[in-house]
Amino acid sequence: MESTHPKGVARAVKQIGKKRLGGILILLTFMLFFYGPLIYMFTLAFANTYNFPDILPSEYGFKWWGYVFSQANTFISIRNSFLFAFASTLLSLIICIPAAYALARFKFMGRKFIMFLFLLGNAFPKIGMYTSMGIIYYKIGLMGTFLGVLLIHMLGTMMMMIWIPAGAFRSVPRHLEEAARDAGAGPLRTFFKVTLPVAWPGIAVASLYAFIGSLGESVGTLFVGLPNWRTMMTEMYGVILDFPATAGAVFALLLILPNFAILMLMRNYIGGDTIAKGFKIN
Repeated sequence: MESTHPKGVARAVKQIGKKRLGGILILLTFMLFFYGPLIYMFTLAFANTYNFPDILPSEYGFKWWGYVFSQANTFISIRNSFLFAFASTLLSLIICIPAAYALARFKFMGRKFIMFLFLLGNAFPKIGMYTSMGIIYYKIGLMGTFLGVLLIHMLGTMMMMIWIPAGAFRSVPRHLEEAARDAGAGPLRTFFKVTLPVAWPGIAVASLYAFIGSLGESVGTLFVGLPNWRTMMTEMYGVILDFPATAGAVFALLLILPNFAILMLMRNYIGGDTIAKGFKIN
């Protein structure tokens, strides 16, 4: 037994080493496929000269940054993107938070079906829905208007702004609200002083997804907004089609930077548990 024991330990260590090596290889492969295109895009964004099919640019610099920022529509599109993102997120909060609270706290016939309808709207390609909405917009005069584009952006945020906050409200312990009511707080004061602060992480995550989703919305804005309302996404289509990939990489990086900054600011609220709570129908 004493002679075989060291061999057994060595074999076990070797097996653990193989498993760890396999895990590291899988992780590196995932990182290559996930982060490789981002790193390559970052490289192209700072390329003065790039000739396909070369892997790396032959000259680096800020040539295409200067070109992108010299275009009159660049700053207009950036302004419009953030205008729609802030407006759609704020209005979604005003409309969806009371609805999410009602769906989370009140039991009534058809509640689960209503929740399912919000999810169902995101289960199909939106191009068909945008086409139908475009026909209606033509009839009521919303094509090419700020309100028309804003409604398109809000449409893409509704599911997240209902489901995740509803899950956050369901997770608030009722005894905290009951204690506040026993202490003399009214319904509104209980909501703003007890319920809302406890549910805030879930609401913050939903707002984050709504804001980022609005920044990335493109198809509906193309259908409804052009030529009066341009955003960074719609402007990037024109840059990609008419100019070298280096100019498109610059615009793509401009889109990524604000999203990355927002994710870093909200990193304390983001977590799988917070998101998972929002996708339970109780």
